[in-house]
Amino acid sequence: MSAVTPEIAADFLIEAQEILDRLGEQLVTLEQDPSDSGQLNAVFRGFHTLKGGAGFLGIQPMVNLCHAAEETLGLVRAGQATLEPQHFDAAQQSLDWLQQMLDAIGAGEDPPHAPQILIDQFDVQGHAVSAPKPTNPPAAGAAVASGGDLISDDEFEALLDQLHGDGVPTTVASPSPAPPPRPQHAPKPAPAGKPAAKAGGETEQTIRVDTKRLDAIVNLVGELVLSRNRLKTLRARIRDEELDRAVSSLDIATARLQTAVMRTRMQPVGKVFSRFPKVARDVARQLQKEVDLELVGADTELDRNLVEALADPLVHLVRNAIDHGIEVPSLREACSKPRQGHVRLSAQQEGDFVTIEIRDDGAGIDPERLRVKALEKGLIDPEAAARLSHDECLQLVFLPGFSTKAEVTDISGRGVGMDVVQSRIRELSGQITIHSDVGRGSRFVIRVPLTLAILPTLLVQAGDPVYALPLARVMEVLHAPSESLRWFDGQAVLDRQSHTLPLVDLRQWLRVDPVMAPLLTIVVLQMGEQRFGLIVDQVRGREEVVIKPLPRAVRGLPGYAGATLIGDGRMALILDVDGLRATA
Repeated sequence: MSAVTPEIAADFLIEAQEILDRLGEQLVTLEQDPSDSGQLNAVFRGFHTLKGGAGFLGIQPMVNLCHAAEETLGLVRAGQATLEPQHFDAAQQSLDWLQQMLDAIGAGEDPPHAPQILIDQFDVQGHAVSAPKPTNPPAAGAAVASGGDLISDDEFEALLDQLHGDGVPTTVASPSPAPPPRPQHAPKPAPAGKPAAKAGGETEQTIRVDTKRLDAIVNLVGELVLSRNRLKTLRARIRDEELDRAVSSLDIATARLQTAVMRTRMQPVGKVFSRFPKVARDVARQLQKEVDLELVGADTELDRNLVEALADPLVHLVRNAIDHGIEVPSLREACSKPRQGHVRLSAQQEGDFVTIEIRDDGAGIDPERLRVKALEKGLIDPEAAARLSHDECLQLVFLPGFSTKAEVTDISGRGVGMDVVQSRIRELSGQITIHSDVGRGSRFVIRVPLTLAILPTLLVQAGDPVYALPLARVMEVLHAPSESLRWFDGQAVLDRQSHTLPLVDLRQWLRVDPVMAPLLTIVVLQMGEQRFGLIVDQVRGREEVVIKPLPRAVRGLPGYAGATLIGDGRMALILDVDGLRATA
């Protein structure tokens, strides 16, 4: 790379990644309708802008590859060529190579060169791809000259076009004709470095902030929340009207500050969604299937850390929907379905949580087939298999080592099972559930909190220690006399009007002596499509907590998700609902 400041290089990496994310979706849209001049221009500008920035930084492998795509797209824009399937394949493969280059640059390594066979794939009959002109930024303080003279206005405009991208192709051996004139009503882009004008004359001021600074602010707000909780506990013990007003004001201010800080780390899930049209297109072509991917709710916002962490599980689920769910066109037609399968990826906010759904109209999941496969693999014993309900059979896909495929491929799982997806979702304090109808399709529903920095919990006691349960899993709290319990296959259950509720005694799980009371206190928890009751000694109430690392003594043990400090100053362990149920 050329001698440029690290700040410029870092800005280029951020902007280049955003362009790559958009290009994947734009290329798929253009392939579906090659006559869409708007998408054609957008794709051209993407490669052109990447080439300009890479040329400024002296990243020649990126310049070479972008130039090949830009040349072909320029000819198409000028009406001198037509985009063929080979060009779309080459463009999509180019995005993978460009991503590798960006990853290498970000790691401080030399970017790899794309193979010549890929660059040659952009050739248009009668128009060979020309070699790009090397571009190097002028040395700091040096005068830019042409033929010994100062740079002309036209040359200065050309240089700006080269660095910032104006949408006009530049070539060396065989210049492409100028693109069609822009409509007079088209808005002119705001100059670089200036705020963009909004409707009504308003301007939107934005700055880039290092994410480490944001994380530090979030941590400080977390400490403030803990201090507020402590003061609220003390307020209940000290009856003072002036103190009560002060703590109430602090409570309101802390809540507002917490909301404002959390919003600074929010990002739309569209940042992840934008890569899925390319993923769906590549997988469908490899499997010779026809798939239409619908994206809904891409503007739904989540904490930045959650957006990034959800990328891999969602990629797996979309691949899985196309590989396992969608049938080949001939089979779909035989089943009176459209040749083209439909996959829908949607997101919506529900209170303090976001629900993401991956739905397909494929073959669905046969629960009986899952039951048989689990028995064949020895994952469950025959007695347990016989007792499984329809919904419980569907949950078998989350068992480690489970797969309904006769042979392992690199399409959906790439060697990673659904158990890894579930584990990753649990690490994010979320849950994943399955709904499926044989012959009609499947739905995978993910529910995660808006942020992981501060977690709403329900505090309970088992003996003297206090434990925190994620509030998202709590359905209700009820009381029942101990004589109302029943036993089934060694499992304590509570008969309710509509169903039988399995019970887990937290005190027995923790091996502590229970507090004798006339009524049992039971917290009803949700685990996938199932519910179970957790017997505790006392429910203390709701409290927002800041998640801390687990103490060394319990680190790695199932059933524990983290630790926190509660209002009375004591440490409370945060329980992992799924791990608790599995080990009880």
